[in-house]
Amino acid sequence: MSARTAPPKPADAANSAAGGCLYLVGTPIGNLEDITLRALRILKEVDQIACEDTRHTLKLLTHYDIHKPLVSYHEHNELTRAPELVVALEKGAKIALVSDAGMPLVSDPGHRLVTLCLRHHVPVVPIPGPSALLASLSASGLPNEEFLFVGFLPARSGERRRALERLRIEDRTIILYEAPHRVSDCVADAREVLGNRNACIAREVTKLHEEFRRGKLSELSTSLEQRPARGEITLLIGPEAPADARTQANSAQSLADRVEELIRQAKLDRKEALKLAAKERGLTRRAAYHEIVSGQQGQVNSDE
Repeated sequence: MSARTAPPKPADAANSAAGGCLYLVGTPIGNLEDITLRALRILKEVDQIACEDTRHTLKLLTHYDIHKPLVSYHEHNELTRAPELVVALEKGAKIALVSDAGMPLVSDPGHRLVTLCLRHHVPVVPIPGPSALLASLSASGLPNEEFLFVGFLPARSGERRRALERLRIEDRTIILYEAPHRVSDCVADAREVLGNRNACIAREVTKLHEEFRRGKLSELSTSLEQRPARGEITLLIGPEAPADARTQANSAQSLADRVEELIRQAKLDRKEALKLAAKERGLTRRAAYHEIVSGQQGQVNSDE
């Protein structure tokens, strides 16, 4: 009878290392059953867990009978907390960083700690877990071959519109996080700036009241007026339909005027503004450039 060898322990880059290691542990975004076996093992093995809200994380740990020291790590204390954690890591500590939900650093604090660890040659190991943006995208019905994750847009309408103007050039699905009390205004601004695109509001994903609202931005705007959304929200906006670009090309506004408008209002540089204006009209950037030059020459000739 041949001797059986034990299956190798999952590689965590620091299992056999004498030094410390920072683990970026993904946690459930609503349903506690979504945590991975590997995440549970790491949380049981580390010396300390750094988290956004110790009370929130304690509920998860208590559910799985995990008892480890907790230390707060959030946007208001990371300037001082990150160096403290790096000192402990350099002394050999194994520390897990978790956010309240999902993967750390994705619209959550942690970047400063990771960069400090890398600067001090402390291993950083991701422990993948649930992601609201990927779960929402998978069920949205929108194109998913390519997408752009933006996170949160500015809270003020003017700044939000300028941010959306810069996204007009995107031909990928755009994914945003938004607060429930702002999502109606955000959808209205997106409708005005980006056009009436296909979109999806994913609400409370993986939770008891999970909901997906799909349709044109105008339809979602009406839906929100009739029934406001609550809870954690992901807003997904599909790419512009080719027909919409052709419609805009027939507008009375000249290409040159549109470029100047984008520079002024969206704070784009001239190259970006020309690229966006060309896309709106279904032109290549080279063709748009020649159209502007021809228009300027025609204006000079008419003035003479």
